[in-house]
Amino acid sequence: MDEIVNEPAVEYKKRKYSVQEYLEMENASQEKHEYFEGEIFPLHREFRAIGVTSISGALSHNFIFSNTFGFLSRKLYGSKCIPFGSDMRMNIPENSLFTYSDISIYCNEIKHLEEDENTVLLPTVIIEILSPSTKDYDRGSKFKLYRDIPSLKEYIMIDSTAISVEAFHINEHQNWELKEYSNMDESLNFYSFGFDIQLRCIYQHVKF
Repeated sequence: MDEIVNEPAVEYKKRKYSVQEYLEMENASQEKHEYFEGEIFPLHREFRAIGVTSISGALSHNFIFSNTFGFLSRKLYGSKCIPFGSDMRMNIPENSLFTYSDISIYCNEIKHLEEDENTVLLPTVIIEILSPSTKDYDRGSKFKLYRDIPSLKEYIMIDSTAISVEAFHINEHQNWELKEYSNMDESLNFYSFGFDIQLRCIYQHVKF
């Protein structure tokens, strides 16, 4: 189990939890946790440490989030697609995962989990901003879990420590296709929406 997601929080290692128990605890918690197959896991532990590295990493992460989310909000305004930030909890019923993506875009009608109106289902696009402590999980096990989402068309990973974007999309053969970007003059294409954004806009204010 531990190789699928991060190490469970110490206080949650005692037993397996039901979805309802997780939701009750999570809705009352001041911190975010993932849930997978009865276990509960803390998120964003890299920002809890005090130090220049953590502060710098958090700043870069927030610059990238603000730049990308602001762009998407403007471009999608008035459409049937709505972008959300990391406060939006998502569930994948196909494999039980509850998580908080950095940015997720939902098109047409927003569908909620029957047991919890604060949990949504079926995103069209997911964007994760990679940090040193989460990049392996986001690239590997988490993407594997995300691929169980029947509505997902694009999965984009933006590195916060280097100019690097890995963008997967479903191609015409219904296979996941990867395109990588590493130059500020390149533009990240959102295949689902027919527009793009320059990497220099994504990384505005970020210092490496």
